[in-house]
Amino acid sequence: MSEVSQSIDYKFRFSDCLLGAQMLFVAFGALVLVPILTGLDPNVALFTAGLGTLAFQVITKGKVPVFLASSFAFIAPIIYGVQTWGIPGTLCGLAAAGVLYIILSFVVRIFGPGILHKYLPSVVTGPVIMVIGLVLAPVAVHMAMGRTSDGSGWLVPETTAMIIAGVSLVTTALVALVGKGWFRLIPILCGIIAGYITSLGLDVTGFSASVQAGFDPGELQNWTGPTLITFAPIADKMWFAMPVFVLPEWKWEAILFIVPVAIAPAIEHFGDVLAVGSITGKDYVEDPGIENTMLGDGIATSIASLLGGPPNTTYSEVSGAVALTKAFNPAIMTWAAIVAILLSFVGKIGAVLATIPSPVMGGIMILLFGMITVIGINTLVKSGQDLTTPRNLIIVAVILVCGIGGMKFTAGSFAIEKIGLAGVLGLLLNIILPQGTEENAD
Repeated sequence: MSEVSQSIDYKFRFSDCLLGAQMLFVAFGALVLVPILTGLDPNVALFTAGLGTLAFQVITKGKVPVFLASSFAFIAPIIYGVQTWGIPGTLCGLAAAGVLYIILSFVVRIFGPGILHKYLPSVVTGPVIMVIGLVLAPVAVHMAMGRTSDGSGWLVPETTAMIIAGVSLVTTALVALVGKGWFRLIPILCGIIAGYITSLGLDVTGFSASVQAGFDPGELQNWTGPTLITFAPIADKMWFAMPVFVLPEWKWEAILFIVPVAIAPAIEHFGDVLAVGSITGKDYVEDPGIENTMLGDGIATSIASLLGGPPNTTYSEVSGAVALTKAFNPAIMTWAAIVAILLSFVGKIGAVLATIPSPVMGGIMILLFGMITVIGINTLVKSGQDLTTPRNLIIVAVILVCGIGGMKFTAGSFAIEKIGLAGVLGLLLNIILPQGTEENAD
């Protein structure tokens, strides 16, 4: 392997600061989407994204131009965890997921990257990624139709909600498909803005307006109006305020549920590093080494979870911006991280984000969770394995049915279910089931 050349330059340049702010703008929509959906604090997510990116750069010696922020792969377990154990208990499981990354980085350091593909091949990680997306499908549909995330009550009249969700969904898809330049890198942000503007135009003022629109009053008994958007919380928030950090609370159940979920994104990290390397023309697997990039990702995730933020991951949107601008200097990501930390102290940011109506997020979630599922399918397809062989068929079938169906295993106080159980079963089946003669030949 040829030695990777150095190009990092930390001399202060206003142009680099501006580019860093633009990189954060590209990541902003996806960054704040995870805390909005899961009940975490967006300001804390901004702070931990910036801090995590800085930690990653220190560990990788400032050689990789990536920005780390909220991971979509953990949306499902965070939503379930917050409902089951509360935010502090869920953060314990998320911090443990970061520890798993760290452990895997030392495994790679000792045995080489091939060890991950041996015990966690695509036939395991692909279906697990699919389960992550599909488990949340009902939540997306409920929110897009104007109901609460569990479907137990109405928040917005159905027709109004579906119009808003439709605008958010269509805008996000169109920008991703036909957007040019920077716009193509911010489809989620564009979808949120379009849905928000639509909500302002369709704002329903109370119960009587919903009845006049033709809705059954019986269906709106849990109506929480009077309006889709209220700006009172924004006025109540200070311009500058300390992010509301939350410390983890020890929960074995949360650890056992969430840690298996981390298997899939940990393997995806390898592909992310290869993708960034292909953009810049450098071999980051060799220098600073995949073991160090994974260690940086793990520490960034643990730091975020210890402060109340969502797990971090490398952002493909920012990598796309790097490819577009040819701004390969990793120091630019330092500026993006600093801007994120500074913005986290602007109290009104979180207040503005809190006013976004649920149908706006529901429309985007339909596309988002579907995309996660498709990524899982693509992982299987790209592996080139024959899924009709008995061994592969069994592994994929068990993961999908147990994960999507909500299978739960309990033994005393020990309990594991859904995505976590699916990941563990996939890992065990891959180890236990004998390889076929065709697979051995490969």
